[in-house]
Amino acid sequence: MKISASIYSSKDKELNCLIQELDAHRVNFFHIDCNDDIGVFEDISKIRKISKTPIDLHIITSEPEKYYKLIEKNKIEYVTFQFENIKKEIHIPETIKSNLGLAIVSETDIAIFEKVKNSFSFILFMATTPGESGGKFNKQNFKKINEFRNKFPGKKIHVDGGVNEELSFILRNMGVSVVVIGSYLFKNDFIGSALLQLKSDDVEGHYLVKDFMLDCEETPVLKFESISFYDVLKSIEDFKMGFTTIVNDARILQGIITNADVRKSLIRNYNNLANISVDDMLNRDPAYVYDYETVTEILAYIKTLNFPVLFMPVVDKNKKLVGAIKFNNLIKGES
Repeated sequence: MKISASIYSSKDKELNCLIQELDAHRVNFFHIDCNDDIGVFEDISKIRKISKTPIDLHIITSEPEKYYKLIEKNKIEYVTFQFENIKKEIHIPETIKSNLGLAIVSETDIAIFEKVKNSFSFILFMATTPGESGGKFNKQNFKKINEFRNKFPGKKIHVDGGVNEELSFILRNMGVSVVVIGSYLFKNDFIGSALLQLKSDDVEGHYLVKDFMLDCEETPVLKFESISFYDVLKSIEDFKMGFTTIVNDARILQGIITNADVRKSLIRNYNNLANISVDDMLNRDPAYVYDYETVTEILAYIKTLNFPVLFMPVVDKNKKLVGAIKFNNLIKGES
């Protein structure tokens, strides 16, 4: 996951010094908020003279067309338009070669991205009140991020607002590509220390698993009493998560079946494939987490396991299946 430093969140450093310091710590982008102010392009010109770091420009205006020539002239790498301020359908000239994004506030439905999906490459979730520095992350964005990833596969996800080291860990795990960091970065005495914390897995937990997990509707689930070998294969293939969870009629977790479990069962029964059964490949003692646990507790539990973890079922206090969490994006690293 990449870091876009919101340079206007720094109140006490001269622009040149700030840019040089951020470059020294290899920040990925400079995030610039343009609240209908053409004057920000003067700052962009100054930045271009001392840095090659890409610009991540967020424009909040009802007249995006008045910025097109400036965007093209300055060869802005990333440009985001705030959806709620746009009063008419947006048409970006083909001469603009920027990566285009659409920003939405927490209350806006992700379905609006459908109209721009052919020309826009990412969405920016404004997870706090726009323009409010140091605001608190709105937890409803966790669900929206999961929904967007499923509805628009291949499109990148950026997040702006309230991101700290714990949220950075969660968002990395959810497959977010870029986070915009403002007050968290500049309230620290040392920018480098803050950046290290944002990429650390040593975090203090405040958010619960149920805040950011995938719901049962988003994960593969089968009832043990009525499944066949084909059902298992189809479930793993349809959800493309590498596993399927198995429950009884009361949705109590009975175990999981992974790609590896299927492979091992095939090897064991290679000489008589007719003997393959769901029970033979079912792992009845899988690693799982409770929905009331924190990130800190999850990480402490994972460290006790003697095998790599790519996913885990999530259960409530009665061991009823309520969802799952994946760790694939942490394994992949930055994208």
